[in-house]
Amino acid sequence: MQTGNRSRQAGEPQAVMQNVRITVQYDGTDYHGWQMQRDLRTIQGELTRVISLLDRREVTVHGAGRTDAGVHAEGQVASFQFERRFAPMELRDAINGNLDRDIRVLDVEFIDESFHARLSARRKTYRYRIWTADVVSPFVRRYVCHHRGQLNTDEMIRAAQALIGQHDFTAFTVSSSEVRSHVRNIETIHIERESNGLAIVVIADGFLRYMVRTIAGALIDIGRGHREAVEMAAILESRDRRRAGPCAPAAGLTLMRVDY
Repeated sequence: MQTGNRSRQAGEPQAVMQNVRITVQYDGTDYHGWQMQRDLRTIQGELTRVISLLDRREVTVHGAGRTDAGVHAEGQVASFQFERRFAPMELRDAINGNLDRDIRVLDVEFIDESFHARLSARRKTYRYRIWTADVVSPFVRRYVCHHRGQLNTDEMIRAAQALIGQHDFTAFTVSSSEVRSHVRNIETIHIERESNGLAIVVIADGFLRYMVRTIAGALIDIGRGHREAVEMAAILESRDRRRAGPCAPAAGLTLMRVDY
């Protein structure tokens, strides 16, 4: 891969940098999360490798959210500056042609310079799927958390109401989190029944690391009868990560969409 500014041939037109927005789907099972890490396979790392190869220079790819290792996406959004001349669908096909099949770019859009995948995002939707049947289908095993046995969804719904609104979610993130504020606004939490289990859908203006998985873990404990629904408010107010209990496995979590 060539990096840096390449020399131009005589008469070659001056390149115009374009701001590009892409929508990406991926199966995160075999990746160490979104964020680029040295010597580890990540979503951002693979996109950066391919897009830099196509543009013949180092390109910085910004994602709307940093999904963790093993977490999936149906509607991740990324943006970057691109110099070479491609039609949108040509660029989409060129990127996909150089990626493994567990990452796909769905669409490409040349967009206003002010757009930034992370900074322009207004809300995100995550879905956490729990499979409660005795046997997990091999067709979904990479995308669900298996909890054998029924869960009390009514109690889970009651507990989830305490989290709606603007709160400090310190109890639901890692203690080493370096973000400036742990305050986030959850617009809604749905508990949706499915044929072989249920799904927890969370919509918020932003999320902390492990936040949805920790919420899911606490709700599963309540659904199993290991905690009372009324405890959720006390966990939130405590701002104590230990009170929330273990986070649920990464496999069940998918970033569904990002709104701007």
